[in-house]
Amino acid sequence: MVLGEVPVENIARPLGRNEVLGLIFRLTIFGAVTYFTIKWMVDAIDPTRKQKLEAQKQAEKLMRQIGVKNVKLSEYEMSIAAHLVDPLSMQITWRDIAGLDEVITELKETVILPVQKRHLFLGSRLLQPPKGVLLYGPPGCGKTLIAKATAKEAGFRFINLQPSTLTDKWYGESQKLAAAVFSLAVKLQPSIIFVDEIDSFLRSRSSSDHEATAMMKAQFMSLWDGLDTDTHCQVIIMGATNRPQDLDSSNQQREQILKLILEDESVDLSVDLCGVAKETEGFSGSDLREMCRDAALLCVRDFVHQPADR
Repeated sequence: MVLGEVPVENIARPLGRNEVLGLIFRLTIFGAVTYFTIKWMVDAIDPTRKQKLEAQKQAEKLMRQIGVKNVKLSEYEMSIAAHLVDPLSMQITWRDIAGLDEVITELKETVILPVQKRHLFLGSRLLQPPKGVLLYGPPGCGKTLIAKATAKEAGFRFINLQPSTLTDKWYGESQKLAAAVFSLAVKLQPSIIFVDEIDSFLRSRSSSDHEATAMMKAQFMSLWDGLDTDTHCQVIIMGATNRPQDLDSSNQQREQILKLILEDESVDLSVDLCGVAKETEGFSGSDLREMCRDAALLCVRDFVHQPADR
């Protein structure tokens, strides 16, 4: 009995040894060709793949150097972790910075003091370390040095972030990178995220912004605002700029902002918030909060600097 021209008994004939080896060889060749074809296509589609792999190796090296173990990072967090600063390279101290004594004193009292003496500040949300510090001045005036010295003196991890780090040509990737900045900083806290030329990154939003750029700004600002919800979170954004007037500002009413900032604080009845709002024209919400912090810190400064026998 035949099926077409092939005898039925030949259909189920087992393969010989040489035929099996030949089949395995062909499958191996096919698999290798498929693998290298896919790899070539991936590299062609994403030309930054090699850079990402190098960044991952750099991140793993830096994580070991700063003593971080058993912390699982995502691909995007690894990309940001490559911009960690090796603590051994941060030999800068306050003594290495001249001519900026007032700035150093303010940073010591508003940033470092609340970190080192947390027990003095537990009773007030207002007296918690600021979530953002803006350093502004002409190029070469020491903004980056001050940021590194602050991290060194306070014992914070330091993420040196360039605006270009968050830009990616693929839609949606920049938002994921922005989110990774904050999630990494939280995992490594206490930490400082330093953004140089922050005015080029967080320039005032306008209708002319590209959609992807606008979304990245919104994502970054939203996550930054979210730091205020956790008083125990020790993450600070430090930005450096030559053009502070270009930064994004708040349009909320100043008096309402002041009331919100001070709603859970002990405020003397003689304080006229309406009058304060009139005297602070041009202040953003962050400016107003920092002003209130400075006022509240006056009492703490007096207490800290009292003689030991008093």
